[in-house]
Amino acid sequence: MTRRSGSADLPLHGGRVPRWLADRMTRLGALLAEAIVREYGRDEFLRRLAHPFWFQSFGAVMGMDWHSSGITTSVIGALKRGLGPLSGELGIHVCGGRGRYSRATPGELVAIGEKVGFDGSALASASRLVAKVDSAAVQDGFDLYLHGFIVGDDGRWVVVQQGMNGERRQARRYHWLSENLKSFVDDPHAAVSGPRQGRIVNLADRRAQASRSAQLALLRTLGPDGIAREFARLEDAPVPEPAPAAEPLQLGLLPHLSMPDHHDVRGSDVIARRLHGALAAAAENGPRDFTELLQVPGVGARTVRALAMVAEVVHGAPCRFSDPARFSLAHGGKDRHPFPVPTRVYDHTIGVLKSAVENARIGRDEQLAALRRLDAQARRLERHAKGPTVEQYIAEERERSHDYGGRSVFGWEPPASAAPASGRKKAS
Repeated sequence: MTRRSGSADLPLHGGRVPRWLADRMTRLGALLAEAIVREYGRDEFLRRLAHPFWFQSFGAVMGMDWHSSGITTSVIGALKRGLGPLSGELGIHVCGGRGRYSRATPGELVAIGEKVGFDGSALASASRLVAKVDSAAVQDGFDLYLHGFIVGDDGRWVVVQQGMNGERRQARRYHWLSENLKSFVDDPHAAVSGPRQGRIVNLADRRAQASRSAQLALLRTLGPDGIAREFARLEDAPVPEPAPAAEPLQLGLLPHLSMPDHHDVRGSDVIARRLHGALAAAAENGPRDFTELLQVPGVGARTVRALAMVAEVVHGAPCRFSDPARFSLAHGGKDRHPFPVPTRVYDHTIGVLKSAVENARIGRDEQLAALRRLDAQARRLERHAKGPTVEQYIAEERERSHDYGGRSVFGWEPPASAAPASGRKKAS
C-alpha cells in the first residue's frame, strides 16, 4: 500500500523549457538517478522523489526556475526521457506526465507489468484512485493537470501529481509513496506542497472517518434522489450564525514546502553556512582529491563548486533540502534567476558525472566515492567556513556569465564589459 508523503505550494508559471536546457536536464537527471540507485538502491530513489523539498532541490540543481510550478512538469519529463533507455538496467519506469500523458498512465502500467511481471492492472487502479483522492476527497481549490507515476520492477512506486488554482496563480504538488500506507483514505499522503488556503474539505484525513461513514449511511437510507431533496431543503433554510473559527487543517508532521512569489534568489532563501561549506570543500578538495574526477577536459574550480551541490543532491539527508534555492546556485535558471545557465559548467558537470557512473557500471567506483567525500567535507566545513553573501555570489556569477557560456530564454549572455577576460575560461 502507499501513503502520501508531503506537499508543496508553488507560484504558477507558464512557458516552456527550451530544447537546449531540456536536453541537459534529461542527461543530468538520468545520471543523478542512476548514481542514487547505485549508491543507495532503488527504494531510496523513490523515497527521495516522495519528499517535496528534495524534489524541488533536484529540479533547481538542473537549471529550472527554482521556485515555480514548472519544476514538477520538467523533472517528470526529464526523468521519463532519461530513464526510459535505462529501465531494463535500473528497473525504474516513469509513466504519465501532463495533460493527455497523465490519462495514458493506466495503459502504460499495464504494458510495463506484462513486460516485467508486476500486476499492471492493480497499479493502474491505484493510479486512478490516487488521482481521485487528490481531486475529489481532498477539495482544496486545486484542479489536477499532471500525474507522474514512477514504478520499480518490484511494483513499488511513487506518485507526484500537481493541481492548479488559476485564480490565485498558484500550484500545489502532492507526493505519494508506496511504502507503509495502510489506507487510501486515512492520511495516505507522503507530502502535499502548496499554499495554505484556510479551511479545506479533506475526506482523506483519518479524522473524517465519521463524515465518510455518515455519507455512506445517508446514501443507503435516502438514495441519490432523497439526498438531492434534502440538499434542496437545506438551500432554502435560514443561514445559521457562523461557528467560531476552527484551527486551520494541518497535515500532521508531513513535510510541506511553500515557495515564495519572487523570482530572484535572496539571501533569506539560502542557508548561507551550507553554501559556504560547499564553496570551501570545492576550494580545498578540488586540487587534491579529484585527480581522476577532473579528467574531463576543461573542468576547473567553477565546475567543482557545482559538483559539490550535485553531490549533496545524491548524498544529502532530508533535512539538508530546506532551502531549495541554494541548489539553483549550481547551474542557474532558464529565466536568468539567480543567473543565466552556465552551459559550459553544466556540460562539464554532466561529463564528470557520466564518467563516474560509467566507471561504476564496471566496478570502478573511485569517482563516485570522490563525490561522496566532497559532500562529507562540505558538511564538516560549513560549521566554520566563511564566504561571500548570497548577493555577492550571484553578482559574481552574473559578471562572469558570458565566460561560462551563460544562456537563458532571452538568449546568450553578452560580455559584462569591454574589460579583458583573459584566463577566465579556465575557471569553468
